[in-house]
Amino acid sequence: MTEWYYADTTNTRQGPITTPALLQLRQQGTLGDDTLLWRDGLEAWTPLRALAHELGVAGPDAPDAPATVSGDAAGAPPGASSHASAAPLDAVDAAWRTDDDASDATSPYTPPVAPVVRAATVVQGGEVVDAGFLKRAAALLIDSLLLTAVYYAIILVAVLLFGLGGALGQLGSGAPDFGIGTVVLMVAVYLSWPLISAVYFVTMESSARQATLGKMAVGIKVVDLDGTRMTRARALGRWASHLLNYLTLYIGYLVTLFTQRKQGLHDMVASTYVVDQWAYTEHPEYQQRTLGTVATVVLVIWGVLILLGVGFVVLAGIAAAF
Repeated sequence: MTEWYYADTTNTRQGPITTPALLQLRQQGTLGDDTLLWRDGLEAWTPLRALAHELGVAGPDAPDAPATVSGDAAGAPPGASSHASAAPLDAVDAAWRTDDDASDATSPYTPPVAPVVRAATVVQGGEVVDAGFLKRAAALLIDSLLLTAVYYAIILVAVLLFGLGGALGQLGSGAPDFGIGTVVLMVAVYLSWPLISAVYFVTMESSARQATLGKMAVGIKVVDLDGTRMTRARALGRWASHLLNYLTLYIGYLVTLFTQRKQGLHDMVASTYVVDQWAYTEHPEYQQRTLGTVATVVLVIWGVLILLGVGFVVLAGIAAAF
């Protein structure tokens, strides 16, 4: 499948996108007949009108032969060149892409090629809907529930594998026997939570989805200040900066209610913020400003549980008074 690049109104390279996506942008008016395009095989950036015959669109002013425009003369995006050897692909894209055009004439003996999954293209200039405090709280509740389940599963496995029942009983005696079982239990209790939390948040938030399972469920993601995906190092720093929220008695989370881009204290430290999952994509109109069904259900259940807990404590206090 052919991959196209185009120069937007600010003369910045965008792409790669497929031919159907390119035609959709033209139909929406995002691309015009004078928009510069490039694909593998073209020697220079070329106006869309000159490629109308290849794209299968009506081009009233299209010449008989495609007239190419040099990148320097047309003010092409940075990285463009008039030579195919200097194609507007950075080293990462070049390492991942495959030349699908060369396999158009498919041989029956050609082995199948698995598609490569990569992150979506970052599209600048569209509307960006920031994720609010309640939606982020719902995502955190979902993630906390998942991590808690994994944490206690690890503790249970440690108990079963090392027979820590006896060691636990000896911990309350005058001379406890700190054997290998007790050491494993202490390691599991004190290190399992930070380890699984770090692996979970860093891996998920720096992935192509840019979100944990909780964030995916409510439809939000974490991005750098320019809308791009976080690196693993930045994601690790963002996870570590959550400690500031605990040291401030969770006030760092409440900062989200008052900052312009709804950043928490850890977001400010890591230079990130949380947005709708459709922000910085080709379809910013899909973004939702409302809380959403999943977030609403999670928050309602959480609120009911809190009320039940408070009610139980009140009833217990009343019963103790009599």
